[in-house]
Amino acid sequence: MPIYEYLCNSCGEEFEQLVFSSDKVIKCRKCGSEDTVKKMSMFAMKSSGSFRGTGKKASSGCKGCTSTNCSSCGG
Repeated sequence: MPIYEYLCNSCGEEFEQLVFSSDKVIKCRKCGSEDTVKKMSMFAMKSSGSFRGTGKKASSGCKGCTSTNCSSCGG
């Protein structure tokens, strides 16, 4: 059951949704509109202290967020 990112064309809300195989229509959590589109997303895979595809080393001191590769912590 993957989590996808969506954009509501009615109100502009961006949200994530856990999608079950039986889900046909995704409704906006803010306004309830069915006029939503799935956004293109990227994923990262961490292995041996680095992020594949980026060549960057993971930061061990990131305290401001759950990511180890973001601009706010310099990771």
